[in-house]
Amino acid sequence: MSEPGPLELLTSLCKRRGFVFPSSEIYGGINAVYDFGPLGVRLRRRIRELWWRDMVDLRDDVEGVEAAILMNPRVWEASGHLANFSDPLVDCLGECHQRWRADHVEGDRCPNCGGPLSAPRQFNLMFKTFIGPVEDETAVAYLRPETAQGIFVNFKNVLVSSRQRVPFGIAQIGRSFRNEISTGNFIFRLRELEMMELEWFCAPGDDVRWFEYWTERRLAWHHSIGLAPEHLRLRPHGEDEKAHYALASTDVEYLFPWGWGELEGIARRGDYDLRRHQEVSGKDLQYTDPVSGERYIPYVVEPSLGIDRTFLALLLDAYREEEVRGEKRVVLGLDPKVAPFEVAVLPLSKKAELIEVAHRVEADLRHHFATEYDETQAIGRRYRRQDEIGTPLAVTVDFDSLEDHAATVRERDSMEQVRVSLDQLAAVCRDKLGRPA
Repeated sequence: MSEPGPLELLTSLCKRRGFVFPSSEIYGGINAVYDFGPLGVRLRRRIRELWWRDMVDLRDDVEGVEAAILMNPRVWEASGHLANFSDPLVDCLGECHQRWRADHVEGDRCPNCGGPLSAPRQFNLMFKTFIGPVEDETAVAYLRPETAQGIFVNFKNVLVSSRQRVPFGIAQIGRSFRNEISTGNFIFRLRELEMMELEWFCAPGDDVRWFEYWTERRLAWHHSIGLAPEHLRLRPHGEDEKAHYALASTDVEYLFPWGWGELEGIARRGDYDLRRHQEVSGKDLQYTDPVSGERYIPYVVEPSLGIDRTFLALLLDAYREEEVRGEKRVVLGLDPKVAPFEVAVLPLSKKAELIEVAHRVEADLRHHFATEYDETQAIGRRYRRQDEIGTPLAVTVDFDSLEDHAATVRERDSMEQVRVSLDQLAAVCRDKLGRPA
């Protein structure tokens, strides 16, 4: 029996430690849909907060919106998704009758049973639903396949209410839905996903400069959250793979266990979206330059990133196994900025006097850090659990703490320990985590 690969090991850890669960698992689950457990929720929140802070909070030229998932179906007519948002589908004509994306299959035989495949046909990836009690064509609606269109239809609303001037951006984080034909590789390709997107509006002709700017900036952001530079690369799209709206596209790719795969896409969308919405809605979506008086439909550069793939890349990059004193140690070497917990507080025993001090220490530290308190099992096992879920620091309260009013701070990666007075704990932990005072 072959040894489990890195993806299988990580999938097991995610279930065991509460990062990711199969959705509705007690009923057998549902393909390519997952739930996120207590630790997964914390990691995803960290990703969102870091992205939003970098893209919105630290800039004065980006505004945020939260558009609805359900939109008037004419939005998808104007955007081209009804006509163009599709993948080639082939059916197995042999024994298994499985369906595949034609561009994911080599040759003309079924990868599962070896049977012949049908001719390719286009399959629209949008989930279709109905609004109201009657299921007819007048009630058709779609679950959005991207968050971008909610930004485009609100362009004028944001422009007027925020008093921004071009160039400026509108950012959004939200759920999207894609009826994928082929799924797999854990949470890499999902039917329900969460996206973080920015639409950057600029003058026609200025989009090439901004495309280069955002490509470099987004790659640097992935480095900043702890992804190894050697596992990241930029790959420009060829002419035959660009989306229907794109003048040019470049992917930030990550080296997954199965090979390079898209982590984030940066696209030059030109004036396609605003122009199409102006044509279909009949509303004027032009911008008037307050200095020159020139009127034009802004061009757009779009960095679009999935939280789920970022989540997966961070865990894959951080996962390692090593031997310590003859025992296997599993470690998630997550950057402290994204770790679900920053500091764990561990009393050495369940003696009442230690528990009391440990609770006071944890109560104080939680005002400064994301903390966890754990008093179950032997201290060695608790260290191993914190290593496995990526907690950078563990503070142990022992019997000496009752006399010297100090605790032991253990670092996850080096396993080095240092004695620190209780009144200096917050400052020492902040320094070790690399956080400003």
